[in-house]
Amino acid sequence: MRYPPHILEEIRARVPTSEVVGRRVRLKKAGREWRGLSPFNSEKTPSFYVNDQKQFYHCFSSGKHGDIFKFVMETEGLSFPEAVERLAGEAGVTLPKMTVENEQAEERRKGALEVMELAAVYFEEQLRGQAGGEARAYLDRRALGEATRKTFRLGYSLPGRYALRDFLASKGVDRDLMLELGLLTAPEGVNVPYDKFRDRIMFPILDIRGRVVAFGGRAMQAEAKAKYMNSPETPLFHKGRMLYNLHAARKAAHDRSRIVAVEGYVDVIAMTLAGYPETVAPLGTALTEDQLALLWRHADEPILCFDGDGAGQRAAFRALDVALPMLEPGKSLRIAMLPQGQDPDDLMRSGGPSAIEAVLSAARPLVEMLWAREAEAATLETPERRAGLARTLREAVAGIRDETVRRFYRDDIEGRLRGLSGGPASFSGGRSERAAGGRPASPRGAPFQRRP
Repeated sequence: MRYPPHILEEIRARVPTSEVVGRRVRLKKAGREWRGLSPFNSEKTPSFYVNDQKQFYHCFSSGKHGDIFKFVMETEGLSFPEAVERLAGEAGVTLPKMTVENEQAEERRKGALEVMELAAVYFEEQLRGQAGGEARAYLDRRALGEATRKTFRLGYSLPGRYALRDFLASKGVDRDLMLELGLLTAPEGVNVPYDKFRDRIMFPILDIRGRVVAFGGRAMQAEAKAKYMNSPETPLFHKGRMLYNLHAARKAAHDRSRIVAVEGYVDVIAMTLAGYPETVAPLGTALTEDQLALLWRHADEPILCFDGDGAGQRAAFRALDVALPMLEPGKSLRIAMLPQGQDPDDLMRSGGPSAIEAVLSAARPLVEMLWAREAEAATLETPERRAGLARTLREAVAGIRDETVRRFYRDDIEGRLRGLSGGPASFSGGRSERAAGGRPASPRGAPFQRRP
């Protein structure tokens, strides 16, 4: 039985190779990989390796190599459809039955990808042409030269309402498909659909295989209603399940055992130019569980790097709420806050790569962020307020699903609570050296504010 490639990709993305192999092989961490004794041969020296980032295993003693489906087939004697069904159930992925209709749907998907590629090439051509002069000048001012524009496939959408529509129509693309892919928009009361992206610098969004599935656009005009605009949800694009630049960043993340998530497209490009190609970004949303799972596939402790303003701080705390229930032994987050009023591009211009490295090196563990949110900005001069703090923190820790991690968090938080003393000077937001247990009161950058 045939399964759509994107379904198999989603299963691989949700079920780490080491998790599947680890049920039959005792694995130990070996650098960026896992190592164990071969399940296929009798051996005393481990020659069996698993790589979660590349989604494969390799046995040097037997020469066997494959992905999670192949491993289940080899070790459990299952057929390919049986292996897919087993792992799909674990991943929570619903398998479509490969009917004639599904075959046709897969063909439509291929056609849709071809249309998105056509649109991306068209936008690139407009940026290089006469109409893209102002957009090129803007990018040059941001130090995003021709080589960078080519690497990230940046483009430009013309101001006219029907420029892309007419181009795609000339290539035989159906208007309904343009609407379905989010290239056209048809607000209520408008009879004739028109281009969704107009007079914007275009950022193609690529899937893990490097195929264009959506776009982000930055407005050239200051009076535009939305400075940044993303494609809507489409059959190709589910923004809560993707990370911008992951297709390119995953190799660097594997090589460096680190992945960094920033807030936006330009931030990713700035970080890459500063020497951090392992950088990705959520797609206009708060970090989701699916995006966090993607980050954990590429590093055990991803660094989330947020702007040092109120919005960045709120994004950090939202990420904390998403991550806490999902924590597992060895899987966590660190959160870095940029200086007040600066984004990665600003910091790179003012301080160079060393300034960015200093911010990343100062990233705080998740447990400190939890404490920072609930305790550091609070006034805790009375027993009642300290009791309220204790209750809030214990409720947050109780949400951690893994029993071992929950126990260690509880021990850490209880130790910090015991460190609180009764004088108001000890608990004011202005204390300089200690939050609790000798820890800094705030990370480099902006001071923390209590969550609204």
